[in-house]
Amino acid sequence: METNPRGIPQAPFIDNVEAYLKQNESAEITLKKFAETLSKYRFMENNMLQRKHSLETKIPEIEKTLAMVEHLISKQGTGEPIHTRFELHDTCYAKARIDSTDQVYLWLGANVMLEYTLEEAHTLLKDKLATARSTLTTTTDDVEFLREQVTTMEVNTARVYNWDVKQRQQARLAATEETVAA
Repeated sequence: METNPRGIPQAPFIDNVEAYLKQNESAEITLKKFAETLSKYRFMENNMLQRKHSLETKIPEIEKTLAMVEHLISKQGTGEPIHTRFELHDTCYAKARIDSTDQVYLWLGANVMLEYTLEEAHTLLKDKLATARSTLTTTTDDVEFLREQVTTMEVNTARVYNWDVKQRQQARLAATEETVAA
């Protein structure tokens, strides 16, 4: 079975329903398997969409923090104080005067903050930003791939279902013709 680069299996497209069902099970069993596969793809898609949303939220925060560290690096050694406002909470800011600094504290998550030199912080943030952007790109690709697989499975399901309905109609028609002929 083919997969994408991250191991998500590709849904097979059923070209000939009759030949496919001869090689496999009945239409009912096939439809149940398709429904299960479809639910797995949708579950993966929802997880990827959540991850994508999380990354889309994190990237601007990392960019903003990186810009501040770059600003601090540019002011380093000039001797002039930096007047700024920093965020205490979502809508609460405080004024600050920074006379000189060669260290910053960065939130790492899970209520953990560590002290870094400006150069270390700059390197760390650039790496985190590059990783986040790369992950966002692959996650976006995976979401698109999963949407294609969902569509393929929906088409397969419809084709098998329609084929089964047609077969049942033909069987009923044949039974009716036998009854009339007898």
